[in-house]
Amino acid sequence: MSLQVHVFFLLCVALATVAQSLTGFAFGLILLGLVATLQVLPLTEVAVVISILTLGNALGTLGGPKPQLDRAVLMPVLISSLLGVSLGIWGLGALEGGQIVWLRLLLGGLIVVASLMLVVQSKPQAQLSGQPSFWLAGGLCGLLNGMFSSGGPPIVYHLYRQPLGYEVIRNTLITVFAANAAARLGLVMAQGQLTLSTLWLSAEALPLVLLLSWLVRRYPPKLSLRTVRWLVFVLMALAGVSLIWDSLPGVLAARAV
Repeated sequence: MSLQVHVFFLLCVALATVAQSLTGFAFGLILLGLVATLQVLPLTEVAVVISILTLGNALGTLGGPKPQLDRAVLMPVLISSLLGVSLGIWGLGALEGGQIVWLRLLLGGLIVVASLMLVVQSKPQAQLSGQPSFWLAGGLCGLLNGMFSSGGPPIVYHLYRQPLGYEVIRNTLITVFAANAAARLGLVMAQGQLTLSTLWLSAEALPLVLLLSWLVRRYPPKLSLRTVRWLVFVLMALAGVSLIWDSLPGVLAARAV
């Protein structure tokens, strides 16, 4: 790769890291989106790099003093999301190509609607939702991660509607996505798909991820929860539109048959 490609890649990593450190999600969404737009690297390779760097972001953001977490919220989401990843991988193999395309289109539409509801309802709920809702949101998160690597919206939408502190929400999301990334990375390693070039890319970007994550944790920008919710809305909307856009060619081809 040329020096210019390396610089572009690191700039994409920097933007994704800052967004993830502020909101708790969107690292993969931003990095994959930018790399796909700039066409600087193979997306299959970047997808594995994202899993490694997500773990680095979690270490940089949650390392040091004990992070603020609510175990009653974290544990059901964490356990159900890991179970959902396995189910999602199985479901991806069980569904036919045409069914997957329509499912992606539906998912994209639901994510856009959910993002709009998040900003329309400008204030969090008065009371914390019941435990079953956290199990359901976590399970959907893992299921969509296993099928489409787009599991953020269900759990992001659910948590940002709860009467929880901003740091608790962000730290919960980062922990869950790091665990999901570790599960995906273990699967890649078991299948022998971890290449030397992937490791080099990860090693190149990891110091930047750790540094920026630490800086955001050490010198957090003074953002109100309302501002963060608007940032989450933009990222969720981008995720939904991206899924719709990617699925449209397949849907149009299916209708033409």
